[in-house]
Parts: sequence; structure tokens; C-alpha cells
Amino acid sequence: MIHWNDIDTVLLDMDGTLLDLHFDNYFWLEHLPDQYAAHHNMEKQQALDTLTHQMKEKVGQLEWYCLDYWTELTSLPIAKIKHDVAHKIQFRPHVPDFLKALKQAGKRSVIVTNAHRDSVDLKMLHTGLDAMVDRIISSHDYRYPKEEQAFWQHLLDDEGFNIERTVLIDDSLAVLESAKRFGFKHLLCVNQPDSQKPKREDLDFNSVDKFSDIMPAALLDKDLNA
Repeated sequence: MIHWNDIDTVLLDMDGTLLDLHFDNYFWLEHLPDQYAAHHNMEKQQALDTLTHQMKEKVGQLEWYCLDYWTELTSLPIAKIKHDVAHKIQFRPHVPDFLKALKQAGKRSVIVTNAHRDSVDLKMLHTGLDAMVDRIISSHDYRYPKEEQAFWQHLLDDEGFNIERTVLIDDSLAVLESAKRFGFKHLLCVNQPDSQKPKREDLDFNSVDKFSDIMPAALLDKDLNA
């Protein structure tokens, strides 16, 4: 699926790719509506409907991912209450082994995420991901989400990678489509971002489940498939 001899740089999404998206789905669809309902004295379903409507208006925009924006909109300390359910932050299968193998194979690994820096910091605190990769870039650093072409131009100018020798692994079809339009040839989609939901079928991109399936062959640990 990936011809590693043709790849120098690996761009990796964080939530739903390296980390189980269940944490984020649980927070936004369960925990936050509970907190919002209590704070604004309403039923949970009303709170969920209100939040869902507000979120739909910002899909694919930087505000969608901005904790400061949602803090102001909900009158709740979003970054703080994320800590309430931080125990749900988990790696997807074989991620630490995959990242270790990339380092040993001499590949540059860069996390490119739409997550707000407060979210990034929380995930780093609970996973140590920052020590496993070469760099972490948030779309907030460039002020454009990955859905926009301007993000990739900023990233290319900043990182200076060879797009012909770079692979992007992401769970978002919108992001992968954006990267394809920009000129990326090596694209891979995660087919089960949330461990509590079924695998997605009939994707328009080559897909991956466990990272052991795309481990550089010379570094594949025989125990990974156990």
C-alpha cells in the first residue's frame, strides 16, 4: 500500500488517525451537551440540538476546531472540561510501534492537525506523542484549516518537503480531497477513526485499519499481529 523506498516524509493527522476519535465524539456529543444543559438550565436533547446546529454552521472552517470560539459561544471553559473525560484518550492500534519504526527507517514524521493547541497539549500530556514525532503543526498556526488550499501552501513553504515523496494519512475525506487537489499523490484514509463505530466501506481513497498493516517491512515486529 505504501512503497516506503519512495517516501521521505509522513504527514499524520492526530484525532481519528493516531488517536481514537471516540474521545472527541464522546466529548462533543455526550459530555459537552450535559454540561451545556446544566449551565443553561435546559434538557440534554435541547442542548444537543442547539450545539449541533451551531456546529453545522462552522463545518470545515477554522472556528469548528477552535476551543476559544466554542468557549465564547457556550459560556463554558471548553479546554478545562475536556480534562473531565481525558481518560478516554487512547491510541489507535499499533501507533507507537509505527512511529518508532518510521524513526528507525529515517522517515520524517509530522503531525498536521486541525486541533486547537489546547487540545494538542491535552493529548500530548496523556500520550507523549510529541516525543514520538519530529514536529506537530496545528492549522491554527497558519490560520487556515486543512480543508483549505492555503493550509497546504503554508505547510509546504514551512516544511519544504518533496510532495512527490510525501504521504498523508488522515481520517477526513474532506481533508484528503483538499490534499489531492493541492497535488499530493500518496494519500491514505483511516477506515475506522472511532473504535466504537463500524469501519467505513467504499471510500474513495486507499484505506488502512491497523498501522501494523503498513509498517515498513524490515521493521515489522512479529508480535504486532498477535
